[in-house]
Amino acid sequence: MLELLILTASRSGEIRQMHWAEIDFSDAVWTVPASRMKAKVMHRVPLAQRAIVLLEGQLERSETGDGLVFPSRSNTAISDMTLTKFLRDQKVMSDSPGRIATAHGFRSSFRDWASESGFPRDVAERALAHTVKNSTEAAYHRTDLLDQRRKMMIEWQRYCLGP
Repeated sequence: MLELLILTASRSGEIRQMHWAEIDFSDAVWTVPASRMKAKVMHRVPLAQRAIVLLEGQLERSETGDGLVFPSRSNTAISDMTLTKFLRDQKVMSDSPGRIATAHGFRSSFRDWASESGFPRDVAERALAHTVKNSTEAAYHRTDLLDQRRKMMIEWQRYCLGP
């Protein structure tokens, strides 16, 4: 779950509540419904190859291939503290001295990487599902830049997984 969160630059709630019906394996896209998004707008997430492999592995462990992708033992969404506790227990350090990493911090790492790697601001912001604050600009900028984001997420995967 943590690896998928990192590779998709998603919020933990989006990952923890991910449902199989949201995954399109043939187009390698995860569609998060508006009801689960912070901005209440549907969000398409391009899935790089490693994300697909992780999901396929999870699907093999699934009893039905229905419902939650990462269910708890009681078949409900995993607690929001699960990833935090894992990072704390593993003593995964943040890039801020003396601090333990947080799941949400990986989104910040992604944003820094995207800027430093020369990806356009709009593409990186769309990947994070950030909304355009200026209402006039938002009215004219309706694309989700999926194809450009797919290229960026493939590069992000290469960066995360290393050589």
